[in-house]
Amino acid sequence: MSKERARRRAAREAEAARERFVRQRQLARRARRRALVRRMTPTWRRGRTGRLPRRSRGERAAIVLLTLAAMILIWSLVDDLALRIALSALLVLVLPAIVVIALDRRT
Repeated sequence: MSKERARRRAAREAEAARERFVRQRQLARRARRRALVRRMTPTWRRGRTGRLPRRSRGERAAIVLLTLAAMILIWSLVDDLALRIALSALLVLVLPAIVVIALDRRT
């Protein structure tokens, strides 16, 4: 009788060990798949990264509106086409320096 119980217990333990092995293998496979998906999906950085988030929405709107106003003034007040294009290009090139000088908060 005790040999029969020992044999059944050994069979149960073997089955439990087999199930634990299968479960561990499934968990490892799921972890590898999640790691692969995490590696493959792009990460979106939150907070202040890049150049645009340094300015508030109002400051960016003011920059764009003032630049457009300056462009409209250039194109409406200057008659020569070459001078219009040159002044527009100069405005676009100098705009980052103007923005840093006018809106930089480091001081």
